[in-house]
Amino acid sequence: MDSVLFDLGFIQIRWYSFFILVAIIIGYILVSKETKKKDLPEEELNNIVFYTIIIGILGARCYYVLFNLDYYLNNIIEIFMIWHGGLAIHGGLISALIFLLIYTKKHNINILLLLDIIVVGLIIAQAIGRWGNFFNQEAYGRIVSKAFLENLHLPKFIINGMYINNNYREPTFLYESVLSLLGFIVLLVTRKIKTIKTGMLTSIYLLWYGLSRLVIETIRSDSLMLGSIKMAQLVSIISIILGILLLIKSRKNKLYINDELVY
Repeated sequence: MDSVLFDLGFIQIRWYSFFILVAIIIGYILVSKETKKKDLPEEELNNIVFYTIIIGILGARCYYVLFNLDYYLNNIIEIFMIWHGGLAIHGGLISALIFLLIYTKKHNINILLLLDIIVVGLIIAQAIGRWGNFFNQEAYGRIVSKAFLENLHLPKFIINGMYINNNYREPTFLYESVLSLLGFIVLLVTRKIKTIKTGMLTSIYLLWYGLSRLVIETIRSDSLMLGSIKMAQLVSIISIILGILLLIKSRKNKLYINDELVY
């Protein structure tokens, strides 16, 4: 599997970086389009998106490095080479959320309304970003046979790409990408419901992604570990609990019809 998209001699453009960039652009376009329908200035959005992306990437990298500390202490320069892979989505989400909580409180912005706008673009960005993991041969599952992959009716390039360390691996990156795409569709449809209340989209995102990742991690082989515990499963359980609590709370929140506040 060639992880390099373009080799210009003095610089290499990797598939991983390409998909991360595409994910950010598409996510931003969707968020920007929805922001125009809400009472949030575009300049405010640009500030939020810029800092959230930077902090999210730094958080995702720090999270990954911390759970692979022995390796990076012996390879310090690798810490800064994020194009080689190693961005943990949960680290990015946690750090971005902390920033947004501080920012929205300081600027008197409804955090749940903002998150409802963001999660639709976020989940499709996650679906796209997983393909970067494919080209870096990350986020793979248990050892399987080539026949197993062929029975999934996968394109040949995916089957070939899942040959990792002398074994065929289950394409958990693909499972998560497809589930995130389905989650994107669910959020889009839900957003069209006229009686949707503030916070409901965020709660659905937390439940959908939490459940999806919880299941996928049962067959994933390169998970970040805390002792014998898969961190992604622990975070997913917390996400599911928060999603349930938020769904209950959001029933009492403000109601928007055709993007206009009713009560």
